[in-house]
Amino acid sequence: MKTAQLISEVRDEKKQGHEDEVEELAGARGGDIEGMRIHSVRLPGLVAHQEVIFGGEGQTLTIRHDSINRASFMPGVKLAVETVLKIDTLVYGLEQIIE
Repeated sequence: MKTAQLISEVRDEKKQGHEDEVEELAGARGGDIEGMRIHSVRLPGLVAHQEVIFGGEGQTLTIRHDSINRASFMPGVKLAVETVLKIDTLVYGLEQIIE
């Protein structure tokens, strides 16, 4: 959701899919955030996986990130804990404190 929010800040809203498309099962085409379709998958053993697919006429660009264990989150947790001791305001998003 955070990635979609950041993308929406630099992308105009655009309805995806064919205008006559019919969704037979509600939500099968994903949740909608400003015209972007968002899908969520929960599986045992899948710690974190994020994939953003950009598409154009006859082409796609895929950016993918996988965390295979929770240790990958520790540098961000450490930074957040150290930073919270130095500030007195609400911060939303690790990108706000990464130097």
